[in-house]
Amino acid sequence: MASRNQNRPPRSPSTKKDGIDYVPVDKRRKIGAARMVGPASIGRGRQAFSMVNNRQDVTAASDLGSAEGSDCGIVEFTKEEVDALLNEKLKGKKFDLKGKLEQMTELIKRLKLCIKWFQQVDENHVLEKQKLQSAIESVEKKCKDNEVEMNNKAEEFNVVLSDLKKTISSLEERVAKEESYKLDAIDCHRKEKEARVAGEKLQASLLAELEKTRQEKSAAEHKAVSFEDMYKRAQEYNVSLQHYNSNLQKDSETLSESLKRVEMEKLTIVENLSNLRCHNKALQDQLALFKASQDESFKQKESLSNELRCLRGELQQVRDDRDRQVTDVHALTAELEKFKECAGKSFEEVDNLTIKSKALEETCSSRGEQIRLLQLQLDAANEKLKIADLSSSETRIEFEAQKRIVRELQDRLSDAEFQLSEGEKLRKKLHNTILELKGNIRVFCRVRPLLPDDGVGTEATVISYPTSTEALGRGIDLIQSGQKYPFTFDKVFNHETSQQDVFVEISQLVQSALDGYKVCIFAYGQTGSGKTYTMMGRPETSEQKGLIPRSLEQIFQTSQSLQAQGWKYKMQASMLEIYNETIRDLLSTNRSSGFDMSRTENGGPGKQYTIKHDTNGNTCVSDLTIVDVCSIKEISSLLQQAAQSRSVGRTQMNEQSSRSHFVFTLRISGVNESTEQQVQGVLNLIDLAGSERLSKSMSTGDRLKETQAINKSLSSLADVIFALAKKEDHIPFRNSKLTYLLQPCLGGDSKTLMFVNISPDPSSVGESLCSLRFAARVNACEIGIPRRQTTVRPLDSRSSCS
Repeated sequence: MASRNQNRPPRSPSTKKDGIDYVPVDKRRKIGAARMVGPASIGRGRQAFSMVNNRQDVTAASDLGSAEGSDCGIVEFTKEEVDALLNEKLKGKKFDLKGKLEQMTELIKRLKLCIKWFQQVDENHVLEKQKLQSAIESVEKKCKDNEVEMNNKAEEFNVVLSDLKKTISSLEERVAKEESYKLDAIDCHRKEKEARVAGEKLQASLLAELEKTRQEKSAAEHKAVSFEDMYKRAQEYNVSLQHYNSNLQKDSETLSESLKRVEMEKLTIVENLSNLRCHNKALQDQLALFKASQDESFKQKESLSNELRCLRGELQQVRDDRDRQVTDVHALTAELEKFKECAGKSFEEVDNLTIKSKALEETCSSRGEQIRLLQLQLDAANEKLKIADLSSSETRIEFEAQKRIVRELQDRLSDAEFQLSEGEKLRKKLHNTILELKGNIRVFCRVRPLLPDDGVGTEATVISYPTSTEALGRGIDLIQSGQKYPFTFDKVFNHETSQQDVFVEISQLVQSALDGYKVCIFAYGQTGSGKTYTMMGRPETSEQKGLIPRSLEQIFQTSQSLQAQGWKYKMQASMLEIYNETIRDLLSTNRSSGFDMSRTENGGPGKQYTIKHDTNGNTCVSDLTIVDVCSIKEISSLLQQAAQSRSVGRTQMNEQSSRSHFVFTLRISGVNESTEQQVQGVLNLIDLAGSERLSKSMSTGDRLKETQAINKSLSSLADVIFALAKKEDHIPFRNSKLTYLLQPCLGGDSKTLMFVNISPDPSSVGESLCSLRFAARVNACEIGIPRRQTTVRPLDSRSSCS
């Protein structure tokens, strides 16, 4: 039956065509009177939504595009225009159906124009992301080059430091030797008693001082020349820095112009945000390494400064020694004057003293040469220290510039992420508005991961995902016997999607229950396809919680945050299962004792639960246990109790197969004390039992009866869906207790979402194809427009949760 209905041709578009082409000419001109950003055809934007509706409106959309393609382009919308479009209400008389139909058609056209403009904006954001990524890569390359340069400079500083240490050790040895020579010279001078010898020694020392002064003058002249060369090089470097600064300013201007152009282009960077975050983290790590290398260079600079101070202290000690020698000379001069008054000695003693004086002159000249060499080495060390200071300042300036560039890129990235998130929220809001206006059941498809026991001996891939812009994240292709079957739903989750990512897509739908809407979410699929994991998951693990625990956590958190606005909520929970067409109360206190078992071998007495629907579309089950809940802990304990009471069994296809349909219902009553407004919302979360084939499950006995009952109820659900799709007068809701319980969700004013779970096992491709075809028909069904349940009657104060 599913195969025959999948190949059925779409309904005749004549009626839709007549309804669309009847729009007056003045209303079409109003649509085209908005600002245009480029010529485009409405037919293309229409085609994307026709895929959501199982491609039943392709012919009508093409006719509409040909009729209006010449007059309308892509309209640019502001946020105020979008809000006005979403909040626009139908006007006209109550029974003027034709006028309301024209207004509804006009509203849908403008919504399609808004979505078309939204897709263009997304494309612009993609190009902006690519350029930002290229800019980040260039900055990373510059940082790596700076890091290499800093490492090279550090090695050079280490070599200079080792050379200076060797020089200091040699100087210390020479100073020790000089001190010993100096002591010997002093002893010789004391032994010399003759005035002439003292006078000649004084004359020689004065000549040596004169020569040393001349040498110091020449050294100072050389130092001045070197300073002039260094000043010229500094001026040249300053000019090069100015050129580099002007180039950077030009680059920044070009970058700003490119950013202005990028703001008008499309962006779809949802899948690339993780890559950008990784690059950003790597860039921050590189900045940390660069800072560490800079700190090491600062430490090396401080060590060189300390060594320079030590060298200066040693030089001062040498100068002090020289001053002491001058004082000694003066003292000897005074002795010479005394000795002149006394008698002189013989010429032989004078000759001997002359020889000794020459030797002392040679020693003093050699010491002066050594001091001059030490002064030159000290000047060279000072020059190297100045060069190191310049290089460290240049590195610091360049590092600050790179840091500013990285900060600007991070700001742009955060702005792009914020724009993307805002655009995605607006897209979801527009999409949900269109679906609510159409009254269609939303369908999400989820593919579970491939298990080790799946597809033993086969390596063929039976599921693929299209990569086109229109079908990205919404399309799935199933391959059977070499033939591809494409399907498109509201959202498709692959095997890598986490529980949190799935819940994010339905969080707004769950929020509608607090706003006073009826919400129904149910999971459909063959046994072993992951329905129970999607709905319940593993509540003891935070990352693997299913939709039911996460939805309840969100409802309680949101209700607490709304207390500041004057809202108080009362919540009541109930849980039941439909086992072999029999309703069981999973929260009954007598269930453990066996008194609540409706299924007995001899058809014995038990509680008979009856499903009732009132005129407002509310559903109740007689004698069903309803518990007032005020916290998530109470809900968790109830879910654990229900999980232990639910019927499960082992089959050939699943180790722990759900043998019943599980229905969780949360009734929400809220009242605003300031406005006296009251809302009545209902959240139904349903885990259907899995369909299975007897040839695969090999069920016998009780398992055979369970399988037959499950397949019968699911067949009744398919009959209801097919009747809704054909818009038949009679909908067979009463053929099964499951369909009768879901009647308000399938045929009333509820917001309904179906999860179709798919197994990637190649041996289950037939069941997967049937599930996808059924989901496509569900997606095409049109039910009533959701209606909010609000009153102004004060809420009963008993058992309220504040």
